[in-house]
Parts: sequence; structure tokens; C-alpha cells
Amino acid sequence: MSAPRLHPRTIEAVKERADIVDVVGEHVVLKKKGREFVGVCPFHDDKSPSMTVSPAKQFYYCFSCGAGGNAIKFLMELQRQSFSDVVLELARKYQLPVETLEGPQQERLRQQLSRRDQLHKVLALAAGWFRSQLRSPEGASALAYLREQRGLSETTLESFGLGYAPERWDGLLSHLQQVEGYTPELLEAAGLVVPRRGGDGFYDRFRHRVMVPICDRQGRIIGFGGRSLDGGEPKYLNSPETEVFEKGKHLFGLDKAVNAIRKDDRAVVVEGYFDVIALHAAGITNAVAALGTALSSQQITQLCRCCDGKRLILNFDTDRAGVRAAQRAIGEVEQLALQGQLELRVLHLPAGKDPDEFLKEHGAGEYRSLLDQAPLWLDWQIDQVLEGRDLARSDQFQQSVSELVVLLGKLPASAVRSRYLQQVAERLSGGQARLALQLEDDLRQQVKGQRWHGRSQRWEQPGEAGLRERAEAELLRLYLHCPTHRGTIRAELRRRELDDFALAHHRQLWAAISSLEEDNLGVGRLEAINRGSDPGMELADLELPRLLSDQLLLSDAESPSDLLTRLTPLLEPTDVQRLALANPLLQLRGATASLERQRSLKRCRHLLNAWSSQRLETLERCIARLLEEGQAAPAEPAADQPLQPVALDMEARIEAMFADLNGDALRFQELYYNERQHIAHLDQQRRAGFEDVLQEQADSLTA
Repeated sequence: MSAPRLHPRTIEAVKERADIVDVVGEHVVLKKKGREFVGVCPFHDDKSPSMTVSPAKQFYYCFSCGAGGNAIKFLMELQRQSFSDVVLELARKYQLPVETLEGPQQERLRQQLSRRDQLHKVLALAAGWFRSQLRSPEGASALAYLREQRGLSETTLESFGLGYAPERWDGLLSHLQQVEGYTPELLEAAGLVVPRRGGDGFYDRFRHRVMVPICDRQGRIIGFGGRSLDGGEPKYLNSPETEVFEKGKHLFGLDKAVNAIRKDDRAVVVEGYFDVIALHAAGITNAVAALGTALSSQQITQLCRCCDGKRLILNFDTDRAGVRAAQRAIGEVEQLALQGQLELRVLHLPAGKDPDEFLKEHGAGEYRSLLDQAPLWLDWQIDQVLEGRDLARSDQFQQSVSELVVLLGKLPASAVRSRYLQQVAERLSGGQARLALQLEDDLRQQVKGQRWHGRSQRWEQPGEAGLRERAEAELLRLYLHCPTHRGTIRAELRRRELDDFALAHHRQLWAAISSLEEDNLGVGRLEAINRGSDPGMELADLELPRLLSDQLLLSDAESPSDLLTRLTPLLEPTDVQRLALANPLLQLRGATASLERQRSLKRCRHLLNAWSSQRLETLERCIARLLEEGQAAPAEPAADQPLQPVALDMEARIEAMFADLNGDALRFQELYYNERQHIAHLDQQRRAGFEDVLQEQADSLTA
């Protein structure tokens, strides 16, 4: 069906209602700067905030790539949607009436919009029924659990709308079907019932569980979390994803916490529903929780919109799962934290307690005190690296140093970096002052190497990000669809140090590929293939495109649908792209040479900048320095040493002094010259591949 022609009144209503800061702020972390907001541009490979959003003009503009426009254009460019689709999406979001110029199309459109309203209504009715069951005789055990074990008051029970799902197969189904008149198919779409295996009827998804309603930011119920009362697994059962419930886009408790987050200018993120409920009951009402998944970038963006200071505190459990969840959350916002776009802290409560347990033993006052003392994310990560390590053992010491160098290498500001270098050196030295100084100097040198080695974006010029993306995509497409060459591709990537892909979705795809291959061949075998000592012929047996589609759908690192959309051109190439795979080895040589050339060009710019910052000493200055040292009479030469002319001796002394005084600049010049030679060699590789193809085509024409 073609898109309906929207009435101008609908378009104008959307333009008036959709605030540019709200729309952009849902996808980009914005920070107030004067009368405007700034953020990292999503339309190019941006590492520092170059996009400005003006509330007064209702306009955004990026000073790096030139992207700009109003709220509707922003969504059209970001989501690759048509004008009509974006306007309809905004109208649905802001609950604005939609008018079209064709009657039948308008009716169908209203039906689509009304389905979401039906889902919200049936979920609200289900929540009311669960609340009534909590007060029934069947719900006595659930009510006792909430009052006695959880210590919740009547006010808290009412505030969060807690309820009970009876231990019956069709309690909710019968009520909503017979009393309210809803079809089982609609209840299934709302995530409330499950079809029987034989296809004969439905049954309740939640049974004998304490029910916690999940609301969106507008306070509408979109799903439920159910806590088992009899020890049955899973302990916590959440609603499945539906048309109105996407776990990665919502936060439990945000509808109740948003005002407190604004007032306190910080948000506390915990793991479980009852942690949030306990904190709110104790008066700490700026707490929210993720919905059974890792904290996503969309959830973090929502929180940052609520507080001007962009201050987040992660209070996850201290077990392995909690530490991994904290590390994943840090990974989502690391760049923003490094740029000062937000303040991220991590709180681990003593004795491994969760917030609910801690509040019962120590109270809200002590918890608030610990929140105020929570360490910055980098301090917490340093603690995690050193925790449980015996620094007296050389292998553990070296492993700790390697991991700390990677962490400290991410810091851009020299003053902050120096502070952390000193702090880490003191911890590694065990209080020995002289050793601490030596370690600090050694760490500084290693961090400098870590920051430069092919990872710095500072020396990248406009357009190079697109070239890098195309070259990386070409390599991954080769690997996926030319299976007999996978061993060769792996060895070439390792030899050229290109197996650390720059783009996040490319890195995630390569990690998924490696995980599948490690499961089939083993870690040691795959490493031998990377080193080139094993041809890796068995790699061709894996149907990677099919296996990866399944694995990426189950991945919780990013929204699976978004990730698959970005990777579909790699997993399912077009006919033209398949034709380009006819000469895989030539294409491999060209793509790797292209990536290596970009790295060398950035290094050249870095060396030129370093050379230009040097103060060069001229030959005249060297001569003046020699004269200042005095014209002492030359020493008598040894009997077996031939006489040298005075002029030649003076020339040698001048050259030696020139080389000594300008050693760094000359070294930068030499390194720059070597890099330019390497680039010329890479260009020959790329041209050679092209010339080979031309020659093959010429031979085929003359045959």
C-alpha cells in the first residue's frame, strides 16, 4: 500500500509539537552550552561534539559534515525513513490526530494506531486484575511476602501497582476473554498469554508470581515482571517484546524517578525491580533499573536527558554477572565520559549486598553517603584490574600493567592522564618511592605508544572514515562469501595488524565470527591460522552467513534488529557485490593496502605535526655555540694518527653538533620519509591488483 497523503494540518501540528531538543536528545546525548546544546554528530564518524542544536531556531547543524535541518529531517536522515513515515511516527508518539486526504486510507491508518491503544488498555486491565488478586485469599502468601520479607508499606504497594498472578492456567485469560471481551490473539500480542504447543487454545504466561507492572515514561503500562514465589525457574519472568514493549528502550521506574533525577541532577541505575522499589520506599527516588538486559545506549540517553549534569551512578551486584553488566554499560558511554559529556560513577556496596539488603541493615542515610563517595568509572576499572592479583608474581604483574596501559591510553587530557599515571605507579610499586618514579616513566612511554598505534582519530581527514568503512566491509564480505580463502584472509589481517576493526558493528561481526570458529576449531587452532602456520581449510565448512544471523538475533550487546539492519549488506550481498568477489586475492590485497595506507597517512600527519613543533637549531647557531665554547688549541694528535685538516675537523664538529641539537626533528623527518616510502609501496600493491585485472580482461578479449 502506498503511503497516505497527509493533510497539511497534521504536518503543521507535528512540526509545532516535536521539539528539536527532545527529538535529537532521544538519539544523541546533548549537553547545554549557553543557549544551545551540543553533542556528537551521528551522521559521520565523530569523536568530539561538533553538532549544535538550537531550541530557539528549532534547528540542528553539524560543523564537521554539514548535516542540518529540523526535527523531521533529523529522523528522516537517521532512520532512513520517508517524510510521511516520520510524521506518522511523531504523531503517534505525541498522540496527535492524523488526517489524510483519502478517506479509506485514513480509516486504515486509524486502525493501525488504535491497535497500540488496545494493547495499552488490555495491559492496564490486566494490571488491575493482578492487584485485585493480591487482596484475594489466593494472594495471601504473595501479600505476606511483600509485607514481611520485603518490608513494603501499603503506600509503596499502591504506588508501584504490585499484584499477584494466581496459580491457575487460565485465570487472567478467562477474565479478559469472558468479562472484558478481548480475543486470545490480542492477549498474546500483549504478551499476557502463550499458545499451547498443540495449537489448541492458550494459557496464562504468569502463574503464582508477584507481579510488577512496567511503565513507559508517560506512565502507560507496557509489560510486567513476575517474581516466582515457590522457587520455580526462572526466578524473574519478564513480558516478551511486543509492539509497545522494547526492553532496550525503557527503564523500570523512570516514570516515577524523572522529577527526582532532575532535582538531584543524577540518576542511580540498579539491577532489579525490588532494588528500585526499596530505594523509592526509602526516599531515594532517583533510582531506575534496566529490564533484564545490559544497559543500552538508548537507555543511557534517556537518563542524560533528565539531568543537566549528565551524572550517572551504576549500582550493580558484585558478582560476575553484575561486574560484566557494569563493564558493558561503561563501554556504551566510555567515549562520552572521556570527552566530559557525562559523569559516570560505579558503586559496589560492601559485603556484596544489593541495595535492598543494604537499606534494611544500614538505612538510607548511609546509602546516600556511599553514593556521594562512589568512584569514577576509571577508578573502579583500575580496582577491577588489580583486584585479586598478586603483584609479587611477574606474570600477574605484567598482565596488570598491560591492562592498565590500555585503560590509561584512553585518556585524552594530559593533566588527568598524569594524575592517573602517578596513582597507578604508586599502587604497583607497593609504596616504594624510587620504584614508583621508574614505573610512572615506563607507564607513560607505554601509554604514548598505546594512544598512537593506529587508534588515534586526531589525524583523520574528512572522507577517510567512509573509505575505511568501505574497505572493512569489503574484507568482511570476502571472508563471509569466499570460504576457501578464510585462512589466507586471517593470516593477512594479522600480518598487517588490521584484525582490530575500527567500526563498532564491524568489530561485533568479527567477534561473532571468531566465536563461532573457536567453538568449532578451538582457540589454539584459530590462533595458529592467524599466525599463518595452519592453512585452516576447515574454516570453509562453516555456513557463516546463516549461523551469524541466528547468533546476532540472540545477542544482547546491541539492539538485534538495528545491528542486523546494518550488517545485512554483508550477510546478503547484491548481485553486483557478488560479481566483485571474482578475484578474492586481488581484492584482499587492495582492501588491506587501502586500510594500511590510511593508517600510514594519519601517522604521517602526526609526524609532520611533531616535526613542526620542534625548535630547529641553524648551522649559524651551531657555529656560534662552538665559538662560545672558546678557541682552545687543538690537542696534539697521536703518533699513529694521521693529521686532519683543521677545516675538515671543524666541519665534522659542526655536523655533529647540528645532529645532536636537532636529533628529535631529524628523527621525525626520517620516520616521515620511511612512512612515505611505505605509502608508495602500498600504492604499487593497489595498482598492481588493478593492472592484473585489466590484463586478465585483455587476455580474455584476445583469446
